[in-house]
Amino acid sequence: MEKMDCSAGHYLVQRKVLDEIGLDEVAQKGMWSAKPTLGERMKESLRCSVPRLKDTVLSWVPVLGWLPQYSFRENGIGDLISGCSVGIMHLPQGMAYALLASLRPVYGLYTSLYPVLVYFLFGTSRHISIGTFAVISVMIGGVTERLAPDSEFIANNTNGTAGVDIDARDASRVKIACSIAILAGIFQVVLGVMKFGFVVNYLSEPLVRGYTTGSACHVCVSQLHYLFGVSPGRFTGPLSLIYILVDICQLLPETKVPELVVSLVALAVLILVKEINAFYRQKLPMPIPIELIVVILATVITYFCGLRSRYSINVVGEIPSGLNAPRTPDVTWFSKVVGDAFAVAIVGYAINISLSKTFALKHGYKVDSNQELVALGLSNTVGSFFQCYAVTSSLSRSLVQESTGGKTQVAGVISSVIVLITILKIGALFEDLPKAVLSAIVFVNLKGMFKQFTDIPMLWKTNKVDLLVWLVTLTSTILLNLDLGLAVSVGFSMLTVIFRTQLPRYSILGHLSGTELYLDIDNYKEAKEIPGIKIFRSSATIYYTNAEMYLEALQEKSGIDTGELLMAKKKQEAKLKRKEKKEKKKAEKEEKKQKKAVFLKESEVNEVNEVNGVKEQGPLSLMEISTNGLSKGRVNWAYQHDTTMSDSDSDTGCHGDDSTQVSHKHSDEEKGLACRSGTHSIILDISAASFVDTVAVKTLKNVFRDFGEIGLDIYLAGCQACVVEQLEAAGFFSESISKSRLFVTVHDAVIHILHKVGCTDTALDMTCTTKM
Repeated sequence: MEKMDCSAGHYLVQRKVLDEIGLDEVAQKGMWSAKPTLGERMKESLRCSVPRLKDTVLSWVPVLGWLPQYSFRENGIGDLISGCSVGIMHLPQGMAYALLASLRPVYGLYTSLYPVLVYFLFGTSRHISIGTFAVISVMIGGVTERLAPDSEFIANNTNGTAGVDIDARDASRVKIACSIAILAGIFQVVLGVMKFGFVVNYLSEPLVRGYTTGSACHVCVSQLHYLFGVSPGRFTGPLSLIYILVDICQLLPETKVPELVVSLVALAVLILVKEINAFYRQKLPMPIPIELIVVILATVITYFCGLRSRYSINVVGEIPSGLNAPRTPDVTWFSKVVGDAFAVAIVGYAINISLSKTFALKHGYKVDSNQELVALGLSNTVGSFFQCYAVTSSLSRSLVQESTGGKTQVAGVISSVIVLITILKIGALFEDLPKAVLSAIVFVNLKGMFKQFTDIPMLWKTNKVDLLVWLVTLTSTILLNLDLGLAVSVGFSMLTVIFRTQLPRYSILGHLSGTELYLDIDNYKEAKEIPGIKIFRSSATIYYTNAEMYLEALQEKSGIDTGELLMAKKKQEAKLKRKEKKEKKKAEKEEKKQKKAVFLKESEVNEVNEVNGVKEQGPLSLMEISTNGLSKGRVNWAYQHDTTMSDSDSDTGCHGDDSTQVSHKHSDEEKGLACRSGTHSIILDISAASFVDTVAVKTLKNVFRDFGEIGLDIYLAGCQACVVEQLEAAGFFSESISKSRLFVTVHDAVIHILHKVGCTDTALDMTCTTKM
């Protein structure tokens, strides 16, 4: 840089025009900072020291970093209130979501205990609440019902009638759920150790929100039979949600009115009090624990009023007290649930990390995505040994934990203590709790997910491609079930990325007077094209899927069809060759005539010599004939004939070397083809390209070759350093394409071209001075 002058709202820069070669010299490109070799990096990674060991331990066990510095004065009261609030929510939600997983309610309480303690040790988020979640529960419920249906556990009752062996069926389903949990945990831990936390980036926010909304529909339908007290058939596979819904509608005449009344009363009370909690959120020290209150009241009323025996209301049943000894999950199920476990692992992590980053951004701390994978994986792996199913963070509980003053994961430990007390002492008191009440709790907690339908009008206004992803995800999840629906959704989301890069926006840029800016002439009225120069830009990188369309768009936008022009050039060359061949034949014919005429004249001269008594000395040249006293008329004739021959050669343009004449004509033809379009130079702005593959390199080479053959100069502008390196590695630069064709900016390329064709910078109406 030679000169820079800045003032308020304006800047003036004076520098040389920089192509890639000039940039390398000015910026001193090279390996000025020595990078460590592979051996040095391995040696450094294996080097052991006390600070390094400390950092490693703290990164794997984050609780050791923040717990010794825990301030009871600042965080104690908030974590206590938050932990109690979340613990109270864990009880009804744990039992309710266990039903979604087709397990007994007590396993939901186990899942609300052990994984929370593990996450306390290894997690990096301070505000999320780990435990049962509706989406994960219904995904596991689909697997347990598919692999352990009622039809496989038919047994004879004591009275001789056939019935379902409930205990055997439930035991088998617990083994399946634990197998899914440990496999999902292993997947998550392995991905976290291998630093694959970025995989969740492939699950975009519209996809996750559409998927959770579709999952909410599955959860809702799965709980309808508890609401109406009916028993629909079991359906699995694609369209199973539709079949279940149709079956429930057909069974509506058999609705048990007592269970429907219990459900409606519970729904009304829950919705009313939750709205009060939301309205007075800022004034209440903690939300009214209406879920726990409803559970207690429903249990007391059912027990003392004898609703279970009088109206055959379906209740939770036996809840064993105490904790079970750890048990190894059944590995025989692994081969059957591995695909479902991977889906649970990815979906659970996507929900977890999205909530974690939301709260971290709000409260100003950082969440380690890879450590979150490890923490969630360990929570699932350890929990599977204690008969827990897969977990993730819950939106409703996390919001309560954050809004009631929770500052750290100590709140999670306090909530676990409440769950532990319930399991050990008071769990058996909830045996008469109607399942319809638990279903009502599930319905009310789905409100946040169903509110995601408001994404549709918002996405319609902002981004229709994201809206399409949202709708396809919702539809596929509802129609194809959760596992297959997730696969289809991810595949479609990847296709949209491909289509966006395969169908970029192509534009011709024009110069904005008085600036160095070049804008799309279709969008900016004041952007004017520079005569003779076409500036072409693509909004996406160039690679194998769009390379051919890039070339077609270049020809269409520039108005230069290289195919037609090259065809016209070939026709002109063929015509020129025919003309040259014809003229050559004509010249040969004329030469033969001339030789014949000379021979005849020489014969006449010899005859004259013999008549005059001159001794014959053989054929004489014309000069000799002149000096021997031939008649002036004859000599003049011969001279005039020779002169005429030279003029003929001059007229046909064949004096001198024939190849030189042909090359001159070819050059003129190329200039004529170029001038026919009114363009002499094309600048390709590839600043949007982040990489180039072999197909892109070949396409760019073809552009230089084809446009060069019709007399146009091609230049590149705005290449990123990584793209230049890839072009060098691919052998793009050669004698015909040098780095002097590659410029730092479009403006540099324009100024270079204008100087080359003899124009000045005033043609750009600029206030700056540019030095070449």
